[in-house]
Amino acid sequence: MNGVAMYASEQHLTSHNELVEKHASLVKRIACHLINRLPASVQLEDLIQAGMIGLLEASRNYDATQGASFETYAGIRIRGSMLDEIRKNDWAPRSVHRKARMVAEAVREIENEHGRDARDTEIADTLDMPIEDYYKILQDNSYHKVLSVEDMGLGEESLLENISDNTPGILDGLQKEDMQKIISEAVASLPERERLVMALYYDEELNLREIGAVMGVSESRVSQIHSQAVIRLQARMSNRISENA
Repeated sequence: MNGVAMYASEQHLTSHNELVEKHASLVKRIACHLINRLPASVQLEDLIQAGMIGLLEASRNYDATQGASFETYAGIRIRGSMLDEIRKNDWAPRSVHRKARMVAEAVREIENEHGRDARDTEIADTLDMPIEDYYKILQDNSYHKVLSVEDMGLGEESLLENISDNTPGILDGLQKEDMQKIISEAVASLPERERLVMALYYDEELNLREIGAVMGVSESRVSQIHSQAVIRLQARMSNRISENA
């Protein structure tokens, strides 16, 4: 390697290291925000370690000519790396996933039949269970995933994969813009309380305890409302995707 090339390589490495050092605090900030939404079994140190990998990758791949600031770009990569780590270590038993699909199917059946929001009691009756057992399903389901609206429809553990009926070709031809439109319309159609929880959780980035304080209900009730909102979205988006397939 000649002197010019060696100098250029050293300068690139210095710039790379400076980006990592300057934005290391961003990793901890994002990890602390996520940890408030997760069960106690998820360790802050594990999130930080995954986030640092995301930051390193961001520093190597960042292209200033694309318009986004490095902090914005790195934040996306850091958060994505943390979510990938969480998904790899999914703590939910299979029964939680199965019951969530059962609830989504019950919601879809009721709403298709009546043309309105499915009520809690109707869902429990359709599932032939006491309302308390239905709420227990919602509570269990609320802890097993970290979802953000922009993640829905993307990735191996995506919302679209959860709602898919595995019919070949159901997602064929759908562009990212189509999915985002479907998601946006589905969120807008949610009942008022569920829409409020989604807005406070994803847009305002409040945790469940903070949302409970705003709404005057318990943290566990907010958790149930959030879980029901996600399942209702699954049911409605399944219909929309089928229509667009």
